[in-house]
Amino acid sequence: MPGLSRKAAVALAASASLALLATACTGQSGSAGDDDASQETTLNFWHAWSAPNEVKAVRTLVAGFEKAHPQIHVNVVGNMTDDKINQALRSGGGKAPDVISSFTTNNVGRFCSSGALVDLDPFFEKSGIDPQKTFPKAMNEYTRFDGNRCTVPLLGDAYGLYYNKTALEKAGITSPPKTWSQFAEDAEKLTVRDGDGYRQLGFMPDYHGWETTTEHYFAQFSPTYFGKDGASRLATDPAFEAGFRMQKGLVDDLGGFRRLEDYRARLGDEWGPKHPFHTGQVAMQLDGEWRLGMALEAKPSFEIGVAPLPVPDDQADQYGKGYITGTIAGIASTSHKRNAAWELVKYMTTDTDAVVGFSNDLHNVPSTLAALKSPKLTYDPRFKTFLDIAADPRSTTSPASVNGGVYLSTVQQLGYDYESGKVTDLKAALKKTAAQIDTDIAQAR
Repeated sequence: MPGLSRKAAVALAASASLALLATACTGQSGSAGDDDASQETTLNFWHAWSAPNEVKAVRTLVAGFEKAHPQIHVNVVGNMTDDKINQALRSGGGKAPDVISSFTTNNVGRFCSSGALVDLDPFFEKSGIDPQKTFPKAMNEYTRFDGNRCTVPLLGDAYGLYYNKTALEKAGITSPPKTWSQFAEDAEKLTVRDGDGYRQLGFMPDYHGWETTTEHYFAQFSPTYFGKDGASRLATDPAFEAGFRMQKGLVDDLGGFRRLEDYRARLGDEWGPKHPFHTGQVAMQLDGEWRLGMALEAKPSFEIGVAPLPVPDDQADQYGKGYITGTIAGIASTSHKRNAAWELVKYMTTDTDAVVGFSNDLHNVPSTLAALKSPKLTYDPRFKTFLDIAADPRSTTSPASVNGGVYLSTVQQLGYDYESGKVTDLKAALKKTAAQIDTDIAQAR
């Protein structure tokens, strides 16, 4: 279970890593290594996992590699967030990482455009591995930028809908909602008001809620963030306006922004046992695959159901898709052991048994199509929902950008302003925000 350490690492690293990547000074990212991977050598592998079970899982993964490649030894360094990794990628040296893994897929554009990580396509070609046939579509997308595949998926996260089966049955709802209109009706049926507050809220739609970000919502509308010319399509792709209006409708129907915020402020945090879904204070929850383990550990008084998130009514035939993200791995361009480093990256990310074992240990979604179908996967039956979402070619992700996740933060800010009533003319705000995104990207190039 990635839990606290993963998400906290992402939050703490994001802003610092952008500045560091912007000033990275590295070697030629597209050149293959000239080292002999058949000779004895030692690699430095830096990763961000820190919880004891996570660290143990990484060591098990690396031990499997060392058994298959006895001539290559791996020095494993954990709890390395992006800011620490990027400082080392800038400076190089004997203690710097040869291979890195990061939780921050939003930084792929920075990693690739700065030359901090090498382009892996030549290594894939040399090994006879076709990434298009190896990894799910969305994972292929978030590991590339401008034709440069400088990262590769290393397990993934898929987002779906958790629901309180007991509450649904009590409200006369026989199955989880498949479209947003059904979802809105069910959220209202599941809401039990208590004066100005709630005894039970059907769903917390606020963007300050737990995982209810713009990109997670909008994935169900399959938006196109940027055109072929690189310009933001926030104001021209109707998916964005539809997504904003759908969420704002939920906010208004369930009591309004202020009432929802007052209720949210009194609820438990995202990572503790008092998460409002665990306690039954919120009946439906948008969340990732890791929530299942956390919710079960909290021993709730109800049965937990899992389903894909709803889709727009005019896309009902696409029910089953979702938002995909995950951990990435790459080879430092400062490394003088790139061929040996590739052997480690290739093993961790494309060896089916290795990926399956790592997935079983961390309870994350496998990141290859073969691993998603492996009979060796062990999981709660409800976890299959996330396996199916990851394998669905209609699932989407947030595209890489030269300035990392800055554009997503800009879109999120519009979400805050619109749901709270600060913005009333959505169309005008979409145009203004799109122009801001384009300006920020132009300045970053």
